Amino acid sequence: MTEIETKVLHTKQHFEILDGLRGIAALAIVVFHFKEIVYPPAENFIAHGFLAVDFFFCLSGFVIAYAYHDRIGKMSIKDFFSLRLIRLHPLVVFGSVLGLLTFLFDPFSNHAQNYETGKLILVFLTSILLIPFPVMPDRYFNLFGLNAPAWSLFWEYIANILYALFLYKLSRRSLFILTVVAAAAICFISHRAGGSLMGGWSGENFWDGCGRISYSFLAGMLIYRSNWIIKSKLGFVGLSILLLFALLMPFTDWNWLTEPIVVLLYFPLLIILGAGATLTQSFRKICIFLGKISYTLYMTHYAVMWIFAGYYAKYKPATSELALIIIIGTVLLLGIAYLTMNFYDTPIRKYLTDRRKKS
Repeated sequence: MTEIETKVLHTKQHFEILDGLRGIAALAIVVFHFKEIVYPPAENFIAHGFLAVDFFFCLSGFVIAYAYHDRIGKMSIKDFFSLRLIRLHPLVVFGSVLGLLTFLFDPFSNHAQNYETGKLILVFLTSILLIPFPVMPDRYFNLFGLNAPAWSLFWEYIANILYALFLYKLSRRSLFILTVVAAAAICFISHRAGGSLMGGWSGENFWDGCGRISYSFLAGMLIYRSNWIIKSKLGFVGLSILLLFALLMPFTDWNWLTEPIVVLLYFPLLIILGAGATLTQSFRKICIFLGKISYTLYMTHYAVMWIFAGYYAKYKPATSELALIIIIGTVLLLGIAYLTMNFYDTPIRKYLTDRRKKS
């Protein structure tokens, strides 16, 4: 956590239930990625797990506006960018290194032998610099072949840059108009893609990611700027169930309607309710833990997914074995994320923050 973000938490309310929901969404994405390797969307019990990214985007817009709206005018753009880089980029680098190692030493596939050293170095460099480079056919031309989830971080960076340059200056009226325009873009994307918003991660659907973050990030900002917070007694468990309803929603012929409704209305409503919900003491620690580990889990889990994909293609395990693999794999990934958070991310961010203070 950066110096300014720490000060914010000492002077403002901390929305711990929203932290917990971010952790639930991260876990849902892990399970979704396991399941999508095996089953087509119509047979995937967590078919809409990918929409958790839109929830992340909306929550990010709310949190950034909450943390910086009354401070960014007193900061230089350089300070803002350095704070965000310290918060986000160490795991971009770590995820790229982890992705490279598992690509080179994957025990179930030999895709690495298809790449010249120079090209692989270029893929790695673009990954740690967060420059989209969809050139790996065996990785379905992901924008970031070594760490697929980094596509959403790329758009998160773009949103942060635009926030610092002009979005924070917008009046509520202008912000509302821009959000409505972005909502129309979401509907267009859903229609063009045949009723699904599952785009933004590859070269072919690159601009879908722009549409997805444009609406959700702006909606999150608008919620904060408009003080749209509804007091409720739902609590962490109730809101987690509501979030999972959207992610467990099955694929149907009505996707063209249900997915935009979830992104345009349902997720913002969950943020509004979550910001006003009361957290009982019994769930406080788990919400804090889930909030802390969510980003680390998101940025480290996909290396294991490629290994699992190779294992599944080679051995075609039975359904009972798959269930066991997914359960154990999810627990293992939580352990990896916990170790990464404690022995890499937190110390690196503390070191960089201390260096920044001294300079």
